[in-house]
Amino acid sequence: MAAEPMPGIEALMDAAWAAPDREERAGWVLRAASGVTQRANSVWPREPGTDPHLLSAALREARLWYRKRRLPLIFQVFDDPRSAPLNALLDEEGFTRQSETLILVRDGGTEVPAAGGVEISEAPTREWLRLWWSVDGRGDDKDLAVARKILEACPSLYALVRDDGGEPAAVGRLSLPPDAGGAAGGLYCMATRPDARRSGYAFRILRALLSEGEARGVTSFWLLVVASNTGARELYTRAGFRLAGRYLYRQERPKRNLTGC
Repeated sequence: MAAEPMPGIEALMDAAWAAPDREERAGWVLRAASGVTQRANSVWPREPGTDPHLLSAALREARLWYRKRRLPLIFQVFDDPRSAPLNALLDEEGFTRQSETLILVRDGGTEVPAAGGVEISEAPTREWLRLWWSVDGRGDDKDLAVARKILEACPSLYALVRDDGGEPAAVGRLSLPPDAGGAAGGLYCMATRPDARRSGYAFRILRALLSEGEARGVTSFWLLVVASNTGARELYTRAGFRLAGRYLYRQERPKRNLTGC
């Protein structure tokens, strides 16, 4: 059974992964972060709109905004009836559909047993960053510096667990957007070193962050997982998470000039 959507979940998600360069136009939030992560470099149609003429005008403005930053035009479109007119326009314009992502939620107050041996900090340590970036990162140290700014823009807790040899094995992050008043937290950056997978490290990270969140008064949790990642989905289902929504990215196809004869 699908869970009820968390009130204001889209705004919470935006705050948890805040792009440093942003501007709102006609109900759309244009976000950029030097191309670091798809989420921070996409349009969030906070108010998707319905009027075809206004939608076309907004799309033209968005194209120019991203072109000035030398970034592709990407939309984060939620699976919602309100998005139907926007999706129709993007279909007409030839935008791709990719990276279907599920929004899972879980209530707090379930007395999650704390996981031993997990290190918790209020800022990402160098070891935490290196492990996460080695698994999920796309880019060099300069890009990692941008990613760190995105993470630190929202108050968060960072968890790290080590293997028997003392090396970082898995990490995770619990974002605590101020607008939620401490009542909601989002789980992000769940990453396990490839050679340390299937050893229970990810579950320990998950339990530790849920326990720490509840200790701070969090009553609702959310997380995002790519629909094709069946292993992660099984882990989160075991932890009590349920489907509450989904979104996908719509990206403009590159325009190429014809060459040759």
